[in-house]
Amino acid sequence: MTVRQIVMYPNGILEETCEPVSVFDKKLVKLLNDMYDTMIEFDGVGLAAPQIGIKQRIAIVDIDDHHGTIEMINPEILETDGEQTDPEGCLSFPGLYGEVTRPDYVKIKALNRKGKFYTFEAEGFLARAILHEIDHLDGILFTSKVSRYMKEEELEGLSEE
Repeated sequence: MTVRQIVMYPNGILEETCEPVSVFDKKLVKLLNDMYDTMIEFDGVGLAAPQIGIKQRIAIVDIDDHHGTIEMINPEILETDGEQTDPEGCLSFPGLYGEVTRPDYVKIKALNRKGKFYTFEAEGFLARAILHEIDHLDGILFTSKVSRYMKEEELEGLSEE
């Protein structure tokens, strides 16, 4: 169990496009496990590899629901639908929150830690978290999509955050 340091904005790696993963080995498994430990330690619901200084297309999401931890390696968005506008934050921007509009539904294709393809569909908050993390892999930050910044006090009383 290793908790990695979170890369903070304005570190340039956060705005770079990440490289696809081609090797599925014990190092990848350790990285995924470290990413999970880091996400939990910093009370996040998702983490992308560039947020710990690694320029690879790897992200995890766990919103503490029945889906458990979703590991996405080389994820591709196959389909989106609908619209939702809700608050978002990011571990690389501590204390910064803003309203972001994203699709309400997403279908993705990705690889798991063993290099096997899978498809996954999500709605609502889980779709939001998945799309936020995939954006990280393309160097897109949530701040580029904020319609209105929010104070932390405004978040208190909102159920999902």
